[in-house]
Amino acid sequence: MPNAYAELEAGSIPSDGMAQRFDLPIIFIFWLIFLPKEVEFKVTDASLTQFDFNTNNNTLNYNLALNITLRNSNKKVGIYYRRVEAIAFYKKKWFATVSLTPFYQGHKNTTILRPVFEGQQVLWLKPRDVSSFNAEKSSGVYSIDVKLSFKIRVRYGKFKTLRYKSPRIDCPLQVPLSSNGSPANGFKTTWCNNAYFFSDPSAD
Repeated sequence: MPNAYAELEAGSIPSDGMAQRFDLPIIFIFWLIFLPKEVEFKVTDASLTQFDFNTNNNTLNYNLALNITLRNSNKKVGIYYRRVEAIAFYKKKWFATVSLTPFYQGHKNTTILRPVFEGQQVLWLKPRDVSSFNAEKSSGVYSIDVKLSFKIRVRYGKFKTLRYKSPRIDCPLQVPLSSNGSPANGFKTTWCNNAYFFSDPSAD
């Protein structure tokens, strides 16, 4: 089923200055005509040069750079990314948000996002989370979750949806720590979950 939040407006503005809106049945017709495929998200590269947790002041110091690939395989559907945020979590605790430049992704297009998380943040980790951190420190590989948050407009041919917020896209990463400033080997390309721009999974 199409996303219920995606109202459509005409590609040109009527003479009275008001955007023409279409109700859900009309949206469904457009969805049936174009049958859009969901955009595919994957993290193809990760460089983690610092990830230190100080138990004396509960502070995480971090430096993480990612390459995130977005693939729009649709022939006649484009996406306007009006707000783009990458949000990083450790043990379900937020520690950083990066705002990226808005952009348009045309049909049959691959786009790469390059968020860089750098700084420090106070984290209140439970004792078992601190134990888990120490175990990951010993192994040299850290479990970091990165979520992508968007406000988008979708272009179906000459028609565009109104702006709406998509579900957060989840990228659960296993990131090896780099040594001596050089990228670490061993990071595996990771597919992201919950990428639903055009459909509503809760409608099933």
